[in-house]
Amino acid sequence: MTTILEETTYAHTAPTAMAHTTKATKINVNNLNLFYGEKQALFDVCLNIQEKEVTALIGPSGCGKSTFLRTLNRMNDLIDGVKVSGEIVVDGENIYTSQDVIKLRTRVGMVFQKPNLFPMSIYDNVAYGPRMQGVKNKKVLDALVEESLRGAAIWDEVKDRLKTSALGLSGGQQQRVCIARAIAMKPDVILMDEPTSALDPISTLKVEELISQLKEDYTIVIVTHNMQQAARISDKTAFFLNGEVIEYDETDIIFQTPNDARTEDYITGRFG
Repeated sequence: MTTILEETTYAHTAPTAMAHTTKATKINVNNLNLFYGEKQALFDVCLNIQEKEVTALIGPSGCGKSTFLRTLNRMNDLIDGVKVSGEIVVDGENIYTSQDVIKLRTRVGMVFQKPNLFPMSIYDNVAYGPRMQGVKNKKVLDALVEESLRGAAIWDEVKDRLKTSALGLSGGQQQRVCIARAIAMKPDVILMDEPTSALDPISTLKVEELISQLKEDYTIVIVTHNMQQAARISDKTAFFLNGEVIEYDETDIIFQTPNDARTEDYITGRFG
């Protein structure tokens, strides 16, 4: 199979992207294919994702962005009939052959499109993961909850209501508590699937500012339909179309001088 990726990404974008960074590769994806039953959803995807950067995945609905994102912590394993081939290497380990899935999802956290808080207190939401991992000491949990909420830039807003229901928060606050819950597990990577699509502009700005801060400590991969958002917050951008990566490069290059006409057409709104 001859893929568009082979014609465009390796011919032009991959050397350019690597030339502009000295950061180590955190996630290496090689010839990734994914099938839902007999239907193929991803075709020979190859990406090198650098540590402590924000990588944006863009493309029209149904192009494979979220499917690809879920392969990075094996969330697709939960869907019947999914078959995966190829290789995803995180810190030198192929996650489909040598990783314990629970351990993997501790290291590679996930924030979903809509806040998915549990019907419990703010404190208990953030402490839930560590408790499941065996942390019982209240002082340790107290410190971890505060640290995580501070890391998600929401501590000052909720510190006096930690024992109240998290479902009473605004949508933007709930999403930041979800990010705090992910941080509490001490991950290396945070995956975000359109984390601001259900938020108002002010809440969106707060989450974007938070993402820019978080990349100092975490590798972040984000799916977004918002071209302005991708341009504002990401270091690199991958354009997906029909399950293939058409182009992958530094965000400035993708948005200002893309190599493939389809990338330019999508970014400028000619389709999608």
